[in-house]
Amino acid sequence: MQTPVFEDLHWLLDVLQSTDIGILVLDRQYNVEMFNRFMQVHSGISGMDAVDRTIFELFPYLTDEWFTRRVNSVFDLGVPVYTTYQERDAVFDFPLKLPIHHETGSMYQNSTFVPLRSPTDIVEKVAIVIYDVTSTAVNSKKLEQAKEQLLYLSRTDKLTGLSNRGYWQECLEQEYHRNLRSEEPVTLVMLDIDHFKNVNDNYGHAVGDQAICQVSSTLLELSRTVDVCGRYGGEEFCVILPNTNIDGAMVFCERLRKAIEKLELNIDGQQLSFTISLGVAMLDNTVNSAHQWLVCADKALYASKEGGRNKTSVYQ
Repeated sequence: MQTPVFEDLHWLLDVLQSTDIGILVLDRQYNVEMFNRFMQVHSGISGMDAVDRTIFELFPYLTDEWFTRRVNSVFDLGVPVYTTYQERDAVFDFPLKLPIHHETGSMYQNSTFVPLRSPTDIVEKVAIVIYDVTSTAVNSKKLEQAKEQLLYLSRTDKLTGLSNRGYWQECLEQEYHRNLRSEEPVTLVMLDIDHFKNVNDNYGHAVGDQAICQVSSTLLELSRTVDVCGRYGGEEFCVILPNTNIDGAMVFCERLRKAIEKLELNIDGQQLSFTISLGVAMLDNTVNSAHQWLVCADKALYASKEGGRNKTSVYQ
């Protein structure tokens, strides 16, 4: 009656060796007792060289706490531990055999650490099962990248790379409501290019676009990462300056105004220069909406236009 049992065991070992998943078995001293063909092929280590050696001799990088904690928890608690590639790209650093099919040279893996019990119900060994999920991981990352790109495009002005009007107004609303719960100063700046219609009429819209792009790039160069710069429409721009009072906003505006004043566009050998006007409004308890805050900055901009242009005015 024993012969069928041994035959079944032989078949089972053949299955474990031939399956397209990695299987290895460790004892409590981390010695390898089984190392199937998947592990041999992808590691370049033969079964004869792997068995009876510690896992750390074969893969020195597994001495990290992440790996030992999982193995020890299976021995101590007697329950399986499952890990996905989102938590850790891979347990074993295996190169892909056909990396041409993927945008990565390394295998992504899911893994299961399984307790193996003795007839007396004592966990004597741990099996580690490795699943190659590279295709799933790569496709998932591509999908996330596509979502990020779509989100970026939905928020960005195509010509300038600044926040578009819709997204910038969302940021304005968020900043207004955040300020209701904060004592930190925040200032809004509106600016536009002086006599922009003359630039378009005399030199064409392509030159006008160059002027808009010059202002945008200078704006990004002089602003901080926390500042929110947007194209409000046409030649008009807006900037939210968090943690900035009127004095700080004036320093920013004057630095920007003088930098723009020094710019020149080369138009068929002719040098074209232009200026900007700016309006500043600080958010305080007299402003009861994000829209009103924008109106205040726009009134300050209008005062700069009425006052001769190429200047900065503060809303009073």
